Amino acid sequence: MITREQIPKVLDHPVHDSEGNKVGNAKHVFVDDATGQPDWVSVQTGLLGTGESFVPIQNATMVDDHLEVPYPKDKIKDAPDVDVDASGHLSRQEEERLYQHYSLDWDAAWRDANRPDKGWAADGSDTDGTGAAAGAAGAAGAAGAAGAAGAAGARGKQDGGGAAGAAGAGGTAGAAGTAGAAGTGRHARAGDTTAAGMTAKEAGAAKAAGRGAGESDMAMTRSEEHMHVGTERHEVGHARLRKYVVTEEESQSVPLRHTEVRLEREPITEANREAALSGAEISEAEHDVTLYEERPVVETRAEPVERVRLNVEEHVEETTVTGQVRKERIEADIPDEKGRERPA
Repeated sequence: MITREQIPKVLDHPVHDSEGNKVGNAKHVFVDDATGQPDWVSVQTGLLGTGESFVPIQNATMVDDHLEVPYPKDKIKDAPDVDVDASGHLSRQEEERLYQHYSLDWDAAWRDANRPDKGWAADGSDTDGTGAAAGAAGAAGAAGAAGAAGAAGARGKQDGGGAAGAAGAGGTAGAAGTAGAAGTGRHARAGDTTAAGMTAKEAGAAKAAGRGAGESDMAMTRSEEHMHVGTERHEVGHARLRKYVVTEEESQSVPLRHTEVRLEREPITEANREAALSGAEISEAEHDVTLYEERPVVETRAEPVERVRLNVEEHVEETTVTGQVRKERIEADIPDEKGRERPA
């Protein structure tokens, strides 16, 4: 389970699914208005981090430098898109959609969060009126009276009873929290507006300066979005080495020899007369001559001719990524000496 003290360790850190795969980076943590405990984290997903998915963190754990959640990556990326209002709250309808997607019991979670021992002042640690301001904020959110929240916070601090101060603004602390939740849901973004409409940072500064939760200085905080570009490795194809056999025609010239018979006649001369008259005068005779010829013989032998292999090379190319970021601008209308307003 993630505690409020661990929220800074969660923000802007990687989020891994139940199988150890990186899903994205944690962007916001949403806390329960009733208990003050972190319940949801929004995760930036997608190649450029343009998507944002909500994940329950009741059973999540911080491991080294990343957050591990007990849900698969596909389940997280398929979570419904929800809208957060200007005060950093989820509406009840949006929360119920998320609870249904993750198969969580909305009614049981609601009853558990509103138990007397689960509230902000249940452990007695809320002695500076913070719980009273949070409880009164629920009633003020339902009735549209933000000033009542600040007054309730101030009374809670002066009386020394956080729950009593909230009760003075709108009944008991539990009833006031429930009234506000009926309109805006139970969960608010950590670090967003408090009951008096100040950010958590401004509320801390006001407390340090001795101001109550209903008071504010004349300063505004200007914020900007900064684009962070990352990379993901994707499979784009396969290269294979495949060996197969083809048959081709090949021609070679080879000389072939053969024997032939040619009939020769020669007259009887003094030189050959003795050989010609050596046999019988009249007889029969026969001579046999063997003839030969050469014929081509084809023989094939397999011989290695080359080695072929696949070499994988990695190339780096520069690409330009364009995105949209929002930036706040602050302008002041200051009257001149004649009382007319002039832009500053």
